[in-house]
Amino acid sequence: MKDRAEHFKNTLERYINYRGIDIILTLKDGTVIELDKNRRMDGDVVIKNGDFGIEATIEIAQIQKADFFAA
Repeated sequence: MKDRAEHFKNTLERYINYRGIDIILTLKDGTVIELDKNRRMDGDVVIKNGDFGIEATIEIAQIQKADFFAA
């Protein structure tokens, strides 16, 4: 299970760094978050930046799935 979590984290981090990929995260509580191009990772946390600073911080452990789309 640990290898799977590490693989997910590495894949997510790689795609977050690609600006041509749209990412939609579905959290374990059912919340859906669309990450725009202004995003980054800090350790085990995904950070979504907005016009006025950090808009959302999402811990990887809260993510149920991530969908990736070529923009």
